[in-house]
Amino acid sequence: MIISSQKKTEELLCTLEGKKALFLIGCGACATACKSGGEEEVFRMEDWLIRQGKEVTGSMVIEEACHILRAGRDLRQHKAAVERADALMVLACGAGVQSISVHSPKQVVPALDSLFLGNIRRIGEFEEKCSLCGNCILDETAGVCPVTNCAKGLLNGPCGGMEEGRCEADRELDCAWARIFERLEAQGRAGVFERTVAPKNWSAKGSPGRRSLKP
Repeated sequence: MIISSQKKTEELLCTLEGKKALFLIGCGACATACKSGGEEEVFRMEDWLIRQGKEVTGSMVIEEACHILRAGRDLRQHKAAVERADALMVLACGAGVQSISVHSPKQVVPALDSLFLGNIRRIGEFEEKCSLCGNCILDETAGVCPVTNCAKGLLNGPCGGMEEGRCEADRELDCAWARIFERLEAQGRAGVFERTVAPKNWSAKGSPGRRSLKP
């Protein structure tokens, strides 16, 4: 899930300077779960914009704003309202914003900041667990990603600063490599400690990424 948060109102006002009419677009997937761009947040944004003297020509919440074809289909269903707008304000992650921009020549205003790929701990609480590095070694590290969970991103750890299982960069955090060692020990295997991990080949990330599931 892409974790996002709404931009500060001061930043939005600066971006919207000179724009009188706006069409709002939310996301029914990640942004809804984050409470940053779902139906409720779109309604609140509309109310705020009206109080700022703006006109809202219409709004919609796409089931998954990052779905390029679905975004185009839903925009066509609101063609008249979209055409009356000076700009499209999108309450979705960066991928959602770009899906919209593919289908409209109008200025697209991102209302959210995309923060990280996150796991849900509980409602409203998220944790970053994966950096999408393109070369996963989680089997060797007992399900704990050192690239993301180690403050230094060490592939061979722990470092010399770990103390009583805590990270030297932030004593509130557990040392990722201590957790890796403890989990591997409990599983009765050496895992990543059997070898020296080579520097990460970031080319495997393949940016900008494009993948097809077709055989």
